[in-house]
Amino acid sequence: MSPRIYLAGFDLFRRDAIARGEYLKNLCQAQGLQGLYPFDHQVPAQPTPEQTAQLICQQNLQMIRDCDAVLANLNDFRGLEPDSGTAFEVGVATALGKPVWAWFEAPATLREQVPHDADGRDAEGFLVEDFNLPRNLMLACTWAGHSRSAEEALPRLAAYLARQRPARPL
Repeated sequence: MSPRIYLAGFDLFRRDAIARGEYLKNLCQAQGLQGLYPFDHQVPAQPTPEQTAQLICQQNLQMIRDCDAVLANLNDFRGLEPDSGTAFEVGVATALGKPVWAWFEAPATLREQVPHDADGRDAEGFLVEDFNLPRNLMLACTWAGHSRSAEEALPRLAAYLARQRPARPL
């Protein structure tokens, strides 16, 4: 059975979200992986928006539990940081012992990405961490690897997973 990869990221907010999901799933398939995209589940009408949100959350968490690894789009979203929902999904996957492979375009360190003063503080006075990492340390210190694009990430994730599989007994 092909390893199942949960496709985390803000891609589902794009105008072409369904087509984007199919594209990502096709990239997975080309590497012998099965992509799991949040829109794979139907969400029946619920009485309230909050109940709809709860159902979507439950379905996505179940997909993460069912997957073998997570591919996370950690590009900047609505600012200088990754999407908070994606960061949460990365945390869940990490807590469950699932490998996470991140992808994002910015290869620079946080200090190179976030404007700051001579003391390392941003415009609001918050310290910009300086660990020579491209993302917050809680993301960067827990992922299995990272790449600049989904196209580059999936072959590397497939190779990583192949190395992790135990050898078959003779």
